Amino acid sequence: MRNGALSGAVIAVAGAGGPAGRAALMRLAEAGATVIGADNDPQRLSEAVDAARYASGGASVIGDTVDLLDLQSTRDWAAHIEKDFGRVDGLVHLVGGWRGSETFTKTVLDDWDFLELLLVKTVQHTSLAFHEALRRSERGRYVLISAAGASKPTAGNAAYSAAKAAAEAWTLAMADYFRKAAGAEELTSAATILVVKALVHDAMRADRPNAKFAGFTDVKDLAEAIEDVWSRPAAEVNGNRLWLTEKP
Repeated sequence: MRNGALSGAVIAVAGAGGPAGRAALMRLAEAGATVIGADNDPQRLSEAVDAARYASGGASVIGDTVDLLDLQSTRDWAAHIEKDFGRVDGLVHLVGGWRGSETFTKTVLDDWDFLELLLVKTVQHTSLAFHEALRRSERGRYVLISAAGASKPTAGNAAYSAAKAAAEAWTLAMADYFRKAAGAEELTSAATILVVKALVHDAMRADRPNAKFAGFTDVKDLAEAIEDVWSRPAAEVNGNRLWLTEKP
């Protein structure tokens, strides 16, 4: 067994093929976890898994192509992880997407339809699929990545902010479930929200060398914050928004 803060942990990462997902796979694997990433793009997922394995010295990183918009497929994914590894200690939700408009009056409701699927429906499916396995874990964590705009929407981001706010509310309801399920016993499982203004990665900086990206969170720093969720007591993070940027 590899040494590290998460040695022996089994953690699933939804949306593992993007830059944030790739950083999370690397960080969690380096911390000793067995990491199972899911994405709907097989090529992108394969590249992310290979990069994480290489960076972490051949650590246990697995990729599964999963349609997270299908509840049964998501439940099958959760079930096979628990069957294959004996437990699930975490689900990191990194499925992203953005659409905005120049002004509030130019909002296109098709954008809401698109974002509701990516940012809300996938949260519903992963939470419903994984909540029992996470409750059974001695260190179960559901980690949602959200945006500051959910708390203070701007005129051109009505659809995006509303979708993020809905995802947060759903996650907080899951946190209440964990709290009630624990009863008088010590809380061991938690659902928490990491809040960023926006994310930045090396490719973005290369494309826009003069941009400052003020207030943005680097995906590597996000990955570090994700790992840190497991180092804190469940009662400390359950039902809380953990801010990685200035509160609006």
